[in-house]
Amino acid sequence: MIRVLLVDDHRLVRAGLSTMLYATGEFDVVGEAADGAQAVELALASKPDVALMDLSMPVLDGVAATRRLRAECPQVKVVALTSFSDRQRVSEALGAGAVGYLLKDCAPDELLAAVRAAAAGQVPLDPRVAGVLLPSQQPEPAELLSEREAQVLRLTAAGLANKQIGRRLGISESTVKVHLGNIFKRLGVSDRTSAALWAREHLPS
Repeated sequence: MIRVLLVDDHRLVRAGLSTMLYATGEFDVVGEAADGAQAVELALASKPDVALMDLSMPVLDGVAATRRLRAECPQVKVVALTSFSDRQRVSEALGAGAVGYLLKDCAPDELLAAVRAAAAGQVPLDPRVAGVLLPSQQPEPAELLSEREAQVLRLTAAGLANKQIGRRLGISESTVKVHLGNIFKRLGVSDRTSAALWAREHLPS
């Protein structure tokens, strides 16, 4: 059972999400918060696996709440659920520590799949925000990455931590970090989420 915290200042949105999640039998809604400050309090008390986080809220907005959650409850995977798809909002949310980003008009199945993916350590991103995260006119993948870098990036996109990647490939964790630094520079991205998205678009599994 995946434990979910719902964070949205609209009661009807929370009620709809709660009904949808409970109907599957896979999720337990452990709390509902109407603002970011309340979300942090509830997360500390209920210890959810995933928080579905609106961005535009009173008292404490979703970006600030995500940042506090990552600091105080690092085990909670935050998925932004919002109406905004502009680059600034997406970058702010992911920079604050959100592992995923969904738009509120996504299909129910897409939302459920995203919560499952976040709980499993993956990076659920609405395809419609992909274009705002990646630089345009990318060279061919083979021109950018070495074979080892491609291996590291595929495992990163699968949600593995640096230590796990090192064990899988038989290299040290520090070597993994060096590879990731080089990958970020070559792809023109600044974080694991954007790199993982690039991998899904350009690297065959």
